[in-house]
Amino acid sequence: MMVAASVINTVLAKAIEVATHSWEYGTVAEALLEWNNASLSIWNNPFPGNNIPTLNYKDVSALTYVKPFIRTDNITLVDGDGAAGDPAALGIPALLIGKTEKPYYDAAIRQEEHLIKDVPRWENGAISHREAYPELWADFIYMVPPFLAYYAVASKNATLLKEAAIQCKLYHDVLVTKEGPWLHIVGDHVKDFALWSSGNGWAAAGMSRVLATTVKSEFKGETKKEQGMLVDMIKGIIDGTIKLDVDQSGLLRNYLNDSSWFGEISGTSLLAATAYRMAKLEPQTFGSSYTEWATKKKDVVDKKIDEKTGIVSPAIDPLDWHNRTPYTTGSPEGQSFVVLLHAAYRDWKGGVKA
Repeated sequence: MMVAASVINTVLAKAIEVATHSWEYGTVAEALLEWNNASLSIWNNPFPGNNIPTLNYKDVSALTYVKPFIRTDNITLVDGDGAAGDPAALGIPALLIGKTEKPYYDAAIRQEEHLIKDVPRWENGAISHREAYPELWADFIYMVPPFLAYYAVASKNATLLKEAAIQCKLYHDVLVTKEGPWLHIVGDHVKDFALWSSGNGWAAAGMSRVLATTVKSEFKGETKKEQGMLVDMIKGIIDGTIKLDVDQSGLLRNYLNDSSWFGEISGTSLLAATAYRMAKLEPQTFGSSYTEWATKKKDVVDKKIDEKTGIVSPAIDPLDWHNRTPYTTGSPEGQSFVVLLHAAYRDWKGGVKA
């Protein structure tokens, strides 16, 4: 089943329309980049001459979209509403814009230094997702390590590149469960000791972005240990997810191992997208069983697209993971994840590079 590119453009337009938070802006920007400018994304040829590309940001829809949200007069790139990790979702766009507009590059450096030097840490050294106290959220992995890895390549810093992978491992060590997927949130404030589908998507997809950045960098040869670690952690999440993929809807449940929850499109789309990305990046580990699973998930998600409005539903309420009422007005992250899924599918098939 093939959904027309024009329909995915409508899904993406809805994501742009409904995004209002820092991490949503960053995720929409990533979806725009992977869908409209695939050659610039970390999946293709991101580092010409071992540098991040110098470009006219006005030619790149992801950058023109996100630029107004980036603050150049602040320690963080955007107000994170108490989250330390979320503003880093704008880090890669800030670096790309910053190649020709220096205040944006400087803002990205301030964001990186704040994360490394100021933000509280878990007892094992994991950087907190929250500014005020140590607390680990699976979501962090999509926001912070990909930015640290990209900045490491930009600044020729192999140690920081390894640190991006190590942060993933420190999170894994606290959040992983015997089933394979990760808990959502561990800490003393907002607890969610459960296998949230979207949280596992954030974690697996974030680690796949760190892996792609590392493999395509000049430090590929000296980061073999970190690459192997990332592959194993991603595989753990996806293997565990596939085992728990039993809902009659064909979608992954909001909480993967809890049969009282409905299947929903957000976690399903991002985890399937990650399976396609890993099949391209690490085909010897992620063979046809993974892409067959991803294609099954994509086909179910595609039937949930309202082609007129672009809304994909049912999604989980993006601001209340315990809300039992399916979200049907367009989840900003869910809409973006569907676009990321289609970009991943197109690139895996060897489709036209945007």
